[in-house]
Amino acid sequence: MARRFIVEADGGSRGNPGPAGYGALVRDAETGETLAEVAEYLGTATNNVAEYKGLIAGLRAAHALDPAAEVRVRMDSKLVVEQMSGRWKIKHPDMRPLAAEAKGIVPPGQVSYEWIPRENNKHADRLANEAMDAGKRGEPWQPKVPPGGTLAAGAPEAAAPADDALAEPAATGAPAVGWGSAELGTPATFVLLRHGETPLTPEKRFSGSGGTDPALSDVGRHQAERVAAALAARGTIQAVVASPLRRCRETAEVVARRLGLDVRVEEGLRETDFSAWEGLTFAEVKERYPDDLDAWLASTEVAPTGGGESFAAVTHRVALARDKLIARYPGRTVLLVTHVTPIKTLVRLALGAPPESLFRMELSAASLTAVAYYGDGNASLRLLNETAHLR
Repeated sequence: MARRFIVEADGGSRGNPGPAGYGALVRDAETGETLAEVAEYLGTATNNVAEYKGLIAGLRAAHALDPAAEVRVRMDSKLVVEQMSGRWKIKHPDMRPLAAEAKGIVPPGQVSYEWIPRENNKHADRLANEAMDAGKRGEPWQPKVPPGGTLAAGAPEAAAPADDALAEPAATGAPAVGWGSAELGTPATFVLLRHGETPLTPEKRFSGSGGTDPALSDVGRHQAERVAAALAARGTIQAVVASPLRRCRETAEVVARRLGLDVRVEEGLRETDFSAWEGLTFAEVKERYPDDLDAWLASTEVAPTGGGESFAAVTHRVALARDKLIARYPGRTVLLVTHVTPIKTLVRLALGAPPESLFRMELSAASLTAVAYYGDGNASLRLLNETAHLR
C-alpha cells in the first residue's frame, strides 16, 4: 500500500508586494509525524506568489521522501486550492508557470487539495514568518524540527507573528554546537567530495552545468581511487549521492564500488550554469566580458553572461537539496559527490557567513569537506579541503 503524506504550505508578503517568504511541511498521514520542513525568504514578492512557492516546496519535499506516496495538500489559500483543483481558471500570468511547475511534481492521480482555515495552518505560517525574519537579518532559514521528528498533528504551535511584524524574533536559546551538541543525538553528516580532475581543471577554466560535461582525466580517475581507499579505511560512509554531471557520477561510482554501495543522483547538487563563460579562463572572461564579470563579482543576484545561474539561484537550489537529504538520511553519514560552488555554498550556509565568503575558500579536486547537521537546526563544519589522501 502506498504511503500517505499531508503537505501543509503557506506563504506571506509584508507589503504585498513586499518582503516575502514561504513555509511548508510534510506529515505522515497515519501518525501525524513531521517528516520534513522547508522554508525560504523570497525577497520582494506578492502573497500569491509566496503561497505558490510554498506549495511547490512542500510537494518537492514529499516527492523526495517517497515519489509513489499519495499526497493531500492543505492550505488556507482559497485561490491556490481552487486553481490547483481545476475549479478556478488561472488568469494572472505570474501564477500560470508556478501552477504548471506544481502540477509537474506529483502525478495528478496522487495529489488532492483541501482548503483549511488559517488557524489550522499555523505550523506552515510560522515557518513562512521565520523565513522572512531570517531574510531580514541576511541569514538562511534553518529547520527547528529534527528531520523525521515527532511533532504530532495538532500539537501546540508557537504563535505566528503578524504579517507586518518588523521586530526581531526572540532568541531561541539553542545551544551552540560544541557545547550542547551531545544532547541532540546523532547528526546527519555530509562528507562533501569535490569530483576528481577533468582536462579543464588544471587549466582553471569555468566548467559548470551548461558546458560540455567533461569526463574525468587519467589524473582524476587516479584521485577517485585514492579517495575511495581512504574512505573505505575510515568505514563511516553509509550512502553515496552524486551530482548528475559526468565527472561527479564517475567519481562517485569509483568510491561506491569500493564501499559496496549504490549511487543516488541528486539534481540539486549540480554545478552553476556559467552560460557563455563555460570553457573560458577567468582572464578570458575578464577580457571578453569585463562589465559582466565585475557585476557578477559584486552581487550574488547577477548571472553570468548569456543567462546562466546567479549564486543566489544556486544557493536556493543547494539549500533545497540539503534539506531534502537531511530528511532522507537522519543521523547518517552520507558522501555527497559534487562541485566547487555547491560545497562552498553548504559551508557558507553552515557558518552563517556572508556571500563574499564564496571567493575566500580553496577547494582542491578530490578534496573532502564535512558538515554535521543537528536536530536543533545548528550546523557544524567538521573538515575543509582535506587532501591528505592524495599525497
